Amino acid sequence: MSILLKKSKPNTPSTRGVVKISKSHLWKGPSEKSLTKSIKNTGGRNNLGRITCYGKQNSKRRLYRTIDFHRKQEMSGVVERIEYDPNRTAHIALIKNSDGTKSYILATKNMKIGTVVAAGKNSDTLEGNCLKLLDIPVGSQIHNIEIQPNKGAQMVRSAGATATLVGKELGQAIILLPSKELRYFSLDCRATLGIVSNELQFNENLGKAGANFHRNKRSKVRGVAKNPIDHANGGNTAGGKVFSNFNGNVIKGKRTRNKHKWSNSRIISRRKAKGA
Repeated sequence: MSILLKKSKPNTPSTRGVVKISKSHLWKGPSEKSLTKSIKNTGGRNNLGRITCYGKQNSKRRLYRTIDFHRKQEMSGVVERIEYDPNRTAHIALIKNSDGTKSYILATKNMKIGTVVAAGKNSDTLEGNCLKLLDIPVGSQIHNIEIQPNKGAQMVRSAGATATLVGKELGQAIILLPSKELRYFSLDCRATLGIVSNELQFNENLGKAGANFHRNKRSKVRGVAKNPIDHANGGNTAGGKVFSNFNGNVIKGKRTRNKHKWSNSRIISRRKAKGA
């Protein structure tokens, strides 16, 4: 599947530098009605109408596509179409299963209409198939990984993301995540083979704040551009300043991860941040 980047001519300031991804290969019709539901948009406000999450913004009404992140049933299906999903960066694929039901899954990089995908122990190790880590060969590129067995995929789901199964030892799988973190997973956890679709998404440049405004993201004023009374980082001086967020909590250089988090024992190594 060849995906093209569309670059706009700099006819106006708002089109200068704009880079968008071609969606000509995606389905043009409506989404599958039985697999969609409406979602409430609060616009960052609470029940009193006061803004509690300043970064959120009211967006156009959109439907949520229910994605099958479990794929527990051992069956095969055929890809009917590849669709755009406004709720995530990756594209999704509508699957018609062998029992006649339909479901959405995350599309992989090379997935096309007519591709046969399967789930279960007896599935082949082909792109788009979902298996337990026990049945996936070492060195495979995977995504849609479960943290706990039968809980549903929670990791490596964004556009172009992939992890690598680097080994199996002591009844556990070792996976190299996109963040360069090495981590233990249970061999009973499921994962999908291949790379997530829309891998060129990181090249997209919206060009103006208004484009993000319609994507439910409010424009923000930098803290250092404000007065000291309005923000902890406000004022003209920056010497010796400890950068904080709106509430005055330190945000640069301070470790925020909980030392007693249950998953710490599953982590083998992590990439250190600058200055850590």
